[in-house]
Amino acid sequence: MATDLIIESVPLMTADCSPLVPRQKVPSLSLPLVGGAPWSIHNAVFENFLLLVFYRGWHCPICRDQLKDLQSRLYDFERLGVSVVAVSTDQEDRATSTRTNWSLDRLSIAHGLSISQARQWGLYISTSRGQTSLGVEEPRQFNEPGLFLINPDHTLYYAATQSAPFARPQMRDVISAISFVIKHGYPARGEVLQP
Repeated sequence: MATDLIIESVPLMTADCSPLVPRQKVPSLSLPLVGGAPWSIHNAVFENFLLLVFYRGWHCPICRDQLKDLQSRLYDFERLGVSVVAVSTDQEDRATSTRTNWSLDRLSIAHGLSISQARQWGLYISTSRGQTSLGVEEPRQFNEPGLFLINPDHTLYYAATQSAPFARPQMRDVISAISFVIKHGYPARGEVLQP
């Protein structure tokens, strides 16, 4: 005997947030860097790609490990013609603490990303759970991780976003993938907008 199922339609995201599409222009982004210099995606200088690594903030121990690994591999990215910037919703004081306490003296760190800007980039947003294992209070709201490779024409090549701090792309894998893409001219995938 067949049973009728009632399926409710539930929106996946209620806010103005949707994933970016490869081969399409990425949103505009202008933020200050730790140290005070202004930075803009449209003024960024890079040969092959711009790598934006959105991290959760100073409170996150997994971000600390990711950004330390990222800094240790900056030469590999530079050799491939890739400019790298780390970005978070942290304000200047917390971003400065990130640079100082995590010894990230060579990594460009942009701060002050708004929640609405994070949503434009298709990032997930979380609320505070209190203090983390680093002894740092989580902000009231902050972005979850995201990694974006952007072409010189400001179109998206690759995106990876997480709804939790875990299972991020490993930098060694990103470097290997970029090497392959450059060598073989592999096109951006996931570009289909209509069925």
